[in-house]
Amino acid sequence: MLGATPLHDKSRQATLLERVYEIFPRLKERRNQRAGTMAGGERQMLAVGRALMSDPKLLMLDVPSLGLAPAVVESMYETFGRLHREGLTILLAEQSIELTLEVSDFATVLQVGKSVLSGTAAALALRQSAIKMALT
Repeated sequence: MLGATPLHDKSRQATLLERVYEIFPRLKERRNQRAGTMAGGERQMLAVGRALMSDPKLLMLDVPSLGLAPAVVESMYETFGRLHREGLTILLAEQSIELTLEVSDFATVLQVGKSVLSGTAAALALRQSAIKMALT
């Protein structure tokens, strides 16, 4: 509910919470559990769910896969793809080229804070070996 603090229309909280529970059923199962006792993937779901409670137009994520098990990462990225298809704009900073390009329309590859490649995700997906070489 903390994520809903910026909402002007507080009557939307219940609807937004149900949406978060639909996106992350695991959070509904854990709704009475303290955040500090949750596993890493559950805490990441909680962080994204908290952000979604404000009904954002833009969701900014900084390396959401960091420290998570591969199965959890895959699930999170499926969720990001779904949110994007539903119309949410997502700005994603990520180290995994493959995952990022799967859920992106446009990508910029940064190396030490400097843009080294940029273009549509589809075009960059075809150039993954060039991207990896640019980053070495």
